[in-house]
Amino acid sequence: MELHQLRCFVAVAEELHFGRAAIRMHMTQPPLSRQVQLLERALGIQLFERNNRSVRLTTAGAGFLRDARHILAFSDQAADGARRLARGEAGSLTLGFTAVSAYQMIPQLLARAQEQLPGLQFTLREMVSSAQLEALAAHRIDVAFVRQINDADGLDGQLISREPLLVVLPHNHPLARETAIAVSALDQQPFVMYAPDEGRYFYDCIAGQFALSGVKPRYVYHLGQTHTVVSMVKAGLGLAIVPASAAQLHSEGLVFKPLLDAQLHAELYMVSRHDNDNPALPAFRRLVEGLN
Repeated sequence: MELHQLRCFVAVAEELHFGRAAIRMHMTQPPLSRQVQLLERALGIQLFERNNRSVRLTTAGAGFLRDARHILAFSDQAADGARRLARGEAGSLTLGFTAVSAYQMIPQLLARAQEQLPGLQFTLREMVSSAQLEALAAHRIDVAFVRQINDADGLDGQLISREPLLVVLPHNHPLARETAIAVSALDQQPFVMYAPDEGRYFYDCIAGQFALSGVKPRYVYHLGQTHTVVSMVKAGLGLAIVPASAAQLHSEGLVFKPLLDAQLHAELYMVSRHDNDNPALPAFRRLVEGLN
């Protein structure tokens, strides 16, 4: 039993006329009749009652018509699914991302993927940048969204966003009236700092600026995640410097101010392995590039 035989059978069953069915199948009538006969022989049953004036389905033929339609529909679905997988429009990807990127970029990206690549499924892994690169090396994730990359062989990295770092402080703090805040104004201020292990990227960036400016804040806490840093500031425990996207958090009672005499930025890179042959990866990378 072949799919072509099933298609010929369904055409005759729906037209109840071999001539019209042959036209529908873009073939002449004798080969069409031959395909139906071969199908009947393979099944060992008669599908049609024929005479010179009419063609009718037998009881067995009517029952088989339902199944034949299901088989053909499933065959078409399978073929379409295979083609979409080959084009990268279906399948699955595991994404690593930093907590800060989840405030705005990752939700926007997933919403666009749902619209443009609806057949693609995602598994999400929230990790700091160093843990993402380790997971990428071990093939545990397909794509990493990290703050910085090294020159390791076998990796494709692309800068996809760059956002400023801002001072966050309670709205009733004396410095909140300033349009922009000088780095020197943070000297001896209680300050909520990123941890040098979990928040290494931001720690190095902010501490480097303080050292360059000769500023020594009073560090009250060292924390790994931006949302925790912002929560401490909201509780009045100190000031902090955070990515601008942190304003997406519940920030009632807080203000975000640019630095007056320094320009600090947080970069985000999309990284994947050269040897990753997941067919969904190229389509996903093009989608991410389209966000810019």
